[in-house]
Formats: sequence, structure tokens, C-alpha cells
Amino acid sequence: MNNTVKFVLTNDDSHTLFSFAFNEHYHSVYGAVSESMHIFINAGFNYITKKNINILEIGFGTGLNAALTYKENMNHNKNIYYEAVELYPLDIEIIKELNYFNSSISINKIFKNIHNVSWNKQHKIGSSYILKKIKANLLDYDFTNKFDLVYFDAFAPERQPEMWTKEVFAKIFEAMNKNGILVTYSAKGTVKQALRSAGFNVKRLPGPKGKHHIIRAIVKNCR
Repeated sequence: MNNTVKFVLTNDDSHTLFSFAFNEHYHSVYGAVSESMHIFINAGFNYITKKNINILEIGFGTGLNAALTYKENMNHNKNIYYEAVELYPLDIEIIKELNYFNSSISINKIFKNIHNVSWNKQHKIGSSYILKKIKANLLDYDFTNKFDLVYFDAFAPERQPEMWTKEVFAKIFEAMNKNGILVTYSAKGTVKQALRSAGFNVKRLPGPKGKHHIIRAIVKNCR
């Protein structure tokens, strides 16, 4: 796939990228960082009370969610294992131009480290954060871990319909721990139905600026 992108400055002064291949932005133009904080950190990470957390991200993208998780954990001191599945990694030269953490030297260094470490291997990022970036097609990938939290951040159902099916969510459901949660930005009826059919309890939550609702889905039992 030709992973050509262009930079877009969003309303909170942070960058997103526009993918020409998928004809979609990586984040909301109303604010890339503020959107990720609202959906994945506040509705996801901060909702988990466990000390040891296994996180799965579907769609590593710019690495923003991974870095924000690290940054937020500086206030919580949890032990994090973070696994991200991405079929189309961005070129490192694109990553270097993103402006997410330029005002924080320490977090900007972590952001760069997250991208500089090799794929398909575990790496220790800081004292309590282990990262494994996996270059793979989710549809073909077999999970070997169980997860407490899933950031589902694929391109929209209209752009990547194969990623938003009952079968995909059932696969993720089977890889989650009891009471695990999945958060995603899409609250379409078809997405809610697919999640429920896979075994999740689905709750609609208020969305960030520019979006009415998001979803938090909870594992009601785990086989």
C-alpha cells in the first residue's frame, strides 16, 4: 500500500496526518491530542484500577496513544505491558516532524524512543513500561497474551470495514481478561451490534469535541 500522508494542524495545535490511501485523518481535526486523551486515556486507561495492566492497541499509527499512556502513567505508577498491532508503519522521517510533545523534553524523548525501537520484539521503555510493536495484519495475527484494556483505533468502518466485524471483535474478546474493557471512537450502530454479538457489554459515552459519542465495551465473561 502507498502510505502517502500529509500533515494537518488540528484545533488544539497538535498534528494529525491525512492518509491518501484511506482518505481519512489519523485523528480528529478538532484536536489530535485532546481526542486521544478523551477516548483512550480518560475513558480507557484511567478507568482501569489494576496495578498491572496489559494493553492492546489496534492501529499504532503515529504512536500518540502509546506515548500518552506513558505520560499519564507518570501520575499512577502502574506496570504496563503495551502491545500494538500495525500493518502499515509510518516512515520515521514523518514521525520526526510531529509536534505532540515538543514542550516536554522528557516525554518527547520517550516518544522518539517508542518509534526508534525495533518491531516484533519487547522493549523496556522507562522503569514500568514494556512495549512490543507488531507489524502484522490483525486478521492473521494470533495473540499470545491476555489484555485488560484495548485501544481500538483502526481507520473508520467506512474505510476499513474488514476491521469492524463480529469476527474481529470476537477474536479480541477471546484475548481479554475478565472485566477487560475496549474503547473506540466509533459509535455506529453496526459497531455496537458487532461488539455485542462478540460478547461485550456496550456503553455509549459522550464524545470529544466534534463527536457526539464514543464506546466503552466491557467483557461480561471470558471463556
